[in-house]
Amino acid sequence: MAGLYNSSAITFLSVFLALASAGLAFGQPVVADAESIEIGLSTDQVSITSNFNGADLTIFGALDNPDPLVSRQGRYDVIVVLEGPPRPVVVRRKDRVAGMWINTDAETFLNVPISYSVATTRAYQDMTDANNYRRLSLGATNIYMEPEDKEAPPATTKEFTEALRDRKKASGLYNERIGGVQFLSQTLFRATLSLAPNVPVGTHKARAFLFKNGLFIKETSAQFAIVKAGFEQSIYTASRDHGFLYGVFAIFLAILTGWLGRVVFRKD
Repeated sequence: MAGLYNSSAITFLSVFLALASAGLAFGQPVVADAESIEIGLSTDQVSITSNFNGADLTIFGALDNPDPLVSRQGRYDVIVVLEGPPRPVVVRRKDRVAGMWINTDAETFLNVPISYSVATTRAYQDMTDANNYRRLSLGATNIYMEPEDKEAPPATTKEFTEALRDRKKASGLYNERIGGVQFLSQTLFRATLSLAPNVPVGTHKARAFLFKNGLFIKETSAQFAIVKAGFEQSIYTASRDHGFLYGVFAIFLAILTGWLGRVVFRKD
């Protein structure tokens, strides 16, 4: 009869459409959002003065969509890196010649982070394997130092690269803090990094890397600027924006200082 309908068929169709809209039609499961990581900075500018003796920088972050079981078992790891502005760096080698130490060779590297601070949840070997660190250029020993002279012998380039890393570590510009990242809850964490007394001014980049069971999951980053404050900032800005006038003034000031010293300490 034309006026009759099959209620069971309509019920099946309704359930089918509901499952399809939920992503379950034809056996396709609902895909959960992947884990990710976020970091936040309370300011986009940090001011330092001439008597700056170094400080700790705290960065807060959070995990998005973490697996509760993995969180409870403590199998998430976070590494936070603070990279200084990249600049060319010249490394020189001194040798003793005729009783004097003189520069005998030099190598220039391009785009070298002037400073590099690291904070981790655990020791490196407990978080992931060395291949991941090399692939991500993560850690002071894995930063790629690009030589200007691409034709230099590999042994020479390696020697100067190691010397550059050693000098950076000795000056405190390259430093690390094992255990510097602490989870405040299953999703929130705090990273404490060290700013060296000679930290360079300019734009710095904070990068956070998320690992799960030793596997790299996600990276995020944020930027902020380190600037000189007060009178020091005025001098720095003038020297950068008005180099010629700054040089003329410096020469005039040196001549004036020398003349005043001669007048004050002149013996009649």
